[in-house]
Amino acid sequence: MSEVLYESRDSIAEITINRPEKYNVLTHEVVVGLRAAWERFNASDDRVAILAGAGEKAFTAGANLRDIPHDLWRAIPGAGIAVDKPIIAATAGLVVGGGLVLVQFADLAIAADNTVFSYPEAKVGFSGGLISSLAARIPHKVAMELLLVGGRIDASRAYEVGLVNRVVPLGQELAAARELAAQIAANAPLVVQLLKRFVGQVIAKGPTEVAAIARAEIEKINTSGDFHEGIAAFVEKRPPLFNGN
Repeated sequence: MSEVLYESRDSIAEITINRPEKYNVLTHEVVVGLRAAWERFNASDDRVAILAGAGEKAFTAGANLRDIPHDLWRAIPGAGIAVDKPIIAATAGLVVGGGLVLVQFADLAIAADNTVFSYPEAKVGFSGGLISSLAARIPHKVAMELLLVGGRIDASRAYEVGLVNRVVPLGQELAAARELAAQIAANAPLVVQLLKRFVGQVIAKGPTEVAAIARAEIEKINTSGDFHEGIAAFVEKRPPLFNGN
């Protein structure tokens, strides 16, 4: 069974972390699956993506601390992979650690009323650092309390501070996200993508976010056809034939 599902209907992609029996914990396999899902979304005709977790207990309970996926950055849209099309997070239950990072990088968010957001990494001695730009998306003091205390906020508080757009009864979060996605999908896609890109340039980026963007760009070069052609040409002592991909 795939740990990340991708479904497409009416120009809307639904990407689901599919480990409900394990609270949708972020594993190496989930990171690979999410990365592949964003690549598929980029290459598709889908205009909007909804990111959710299977079940009602957790969007995701965060990283698997027994085998931490330190490359989670690869699966974060806007950091490890550029995604110009809108993303809506639909949450229920626990949203922990890397789950909060995914929500902060989403463009909009719908939260079921049982959603609880937390970032406890200061309590366990681990952090990837991408969470730092949360302070550019919600009030600074609210972000710092979440990060430094390692506490939690419920859905209503998340709505108050602007982390989510709407709070709905449990079980209605996907329907609400689909309604919002349909409205966006009906709009001019070039305008929607331009506005998302421009807003991304306005929002302040933390050092780990900047590093992830740079690493992703360098990785694109170092895995390209031109890279392999250049090395082959050097070994074979001939001029390279680059084609820009």
